[in-house]
Amino acid sequence: MTLRVGVIGVGAMGRHHARIWRQMEGVELVGVADPAGDHWRAAVGVPNVAGVAELLELGIDAASVAVPSKHHEAVGVALAAAGVHALIEKPVADSVDAARRLAKAFDNAGLVGVVGHVERCNPALIEMRRRLHLNELGQVYSISTRRVGPYPGRINDVGVVFDLATHDIDLIRWLCGPFQSMHSVSQSVVNGPREDLIEVIGVLDSGSVATMSVNWVSPVKERNIRVVGMRGAFVADLLSADLTFFENGELPTEWDDLSRLRGVAEGNRTTFALHKREPLTVELEGFRDAVLGDPNAPVVPLADGVGVLEMAEELLGRQGPPQVAEPKYICR
Repeated sequence: MTLRVGVIGVGAMGRHHARIWRQMEGVELVGVADPAGDHWRAAVGVPNVAGVAELLELGIDAASVAVPSKHHEAVGVALAAAGVHALIEKPVADSVDAARRLAKAFDNAGLVGVVGHVERCNPALIEMRRRLHLNELGQVYSISTRRVGPYPGRINDVGVVFDLATHDIDLIRWLCGPFQSMHSVSQSVVNGPREDLIEVIGVLDSGSVATMSVNWVSPVKERNIRVVGMRGAFVADLLSADLTFFENGELPTEWDDLSRLRGVAEGNRTTFALHKREPLTVELEGFRDAVLGDPNAPVVPLADGVGVLEMAEELLGRQGPPQVAEPKYICR
């Protein structure tokens, strides 16, 4: 069976969906929908229509939704009503209520509805999760994420929590389990009424400490996750998809009175050789397989996306509007 697929929104992210769908085995990209047109020329030779209704007339089985998050609910509900499976880019919606309605629409229709938390398909994190499940670190003490960089002008409908921190909320839960509690401080430095910097600390159900550093105010782009445990630490660089294990070394001592004390010193360092594939390709292949009936396809259900947004709203709701930095602290 050839899966007939469409892409709604062919901007900065949707253009990559179109590119990959065109190359994928067992899939035909039958059309894209974007009222602004195919600016990136990602779907040359494929019909480009103005909206969802026109795309549905082309006869599609499934769709990628890569429009601004404020439109996710309307587009997703229209697809579900038409019997079309959908992968919806993260955040799954611009509010928890919208996300819940979206998930309900796909559940009621018996359709595959998933959210594009593409970082779960990063080869470094797939390998990290596998090794954590094998208990290679022993007891996990902490997990910390750092997702910082310059302000992206294309983002204008959500703040840094919904756009970036949702990645790390999802990844921490996926790697180490759910949160028991969390606290945060946010600030708006350059993004007007929306937060563009947030620092989070929390405790997981396992007792591990979790921290997240997320902002749009750093001149250096960084994407990394560090998990520290009894036997050492895993460090994943998400930009290079490298996973490194830093092994604990024992501090030798010849002082009898201190021989009962043990500390941690730098041990061996191993960077694992990984088979690296583009994460979005892996994600779309999983969606394809889920639509074709594979119950074990690695997809992120809409319910997970709802849970992430619930935590994101909780972070923002607990602290009220972000504090606006005084101009004297901003270098012009």
